[in-house]
Formats: sequence, structure tokens, C-alpha cells
Amino acid sequence: MKFLRAIWPAILILAWAAGSAFAMSPPVFSDRDGAIRGHDPVAYFTEGTPLEGSPEFTHEWMGAEWRFVSAEHRDLFAEDPEAYAPQYGGYCAWAASQGYVASIDPEAWEIYDGKLYLNYSRRLHRRWTRDKPGNIAKADANWPGILE
Repeated sequence: MKFLRAIWPAILILAWAAGSAFAMSPPVFSDRDGAIRGHDPVAYFTEGTPLEGSPEFTHEWMGAEWRFVSAEHRDLFAEDPEAYAPQYGGYCAWAASQGYVASIDPEAWEIYDGKLYLNYSRRLHRRWTRDKPGNIAKADANWPGILE
């Protein structure tokens, strides 16, 4: 019983921290490879295809590491990250339109009206494209409140 009394404060702190950690998602989807699963956000615009970035060319923004294929791409992003960063923090655009967050597949993407949108899968991307303006309007209304 003395042991439980001694560790009880630590248990409460851990429980609170765990609850806090899961209460809010980070503002940018990131995994061990960084934002966009390590893909270069500028390449979607300049190359028209997803390209894996290099750990040699990185930039920290919005609490995430962003990787790039070149110093030029890194510098373009650093000058104006909002122009290249995916919408909804790089979370799935379809999920955001439905009121929740989900990870992404860097190959399930589209630039629409000058903005980069990513989706969980190619199948969900096809579903999202059926009503891009409607899904964007719903996601815009949900974002960033769904992170809370």
C-alpha cells in the first residue's frame, strides 16, 4: 500500500499527459520521415509528381521537418511555406471534409486552384474529386477545429 501511495502522483501525471497528447492532433501530419512522409511539397508544383525529399535538405515549419530534393526547393518553401504546404496540415482532405483527421498517401494528391491536397488513399482521392468544391468547403469549415 505504501508503494501505491508513493507512485500515485506519478500515475496521475502520466494519465493526464496521455489524455492531453491524444486530445489534440499536431497541426501538421508528420511521421518518422517528416511532413508528407518525407516527400518534397515543392516538387508537386514544379515537377508535377511526388518526389521523396532528402534528409540533407530540410526545413522546420509548424513543428514538423519538411524534406526537399534540393536546396533550391528548400529555399522556395522557406520563403513562402503557405504557397507549397498541403492544405489541412497535410492530413487527408477527404477526412477533413468529413470532420476527422487521417494520415495520407503521398501518391494520392492533387493541385486544385493552386493548392495542394493530399488524401489517405487513391480510392479516397477519387471519392474526394467527385465534388472538389463541396468537399473543400466542408473541410475548410471543419479545419482547424477537428484538431481539438
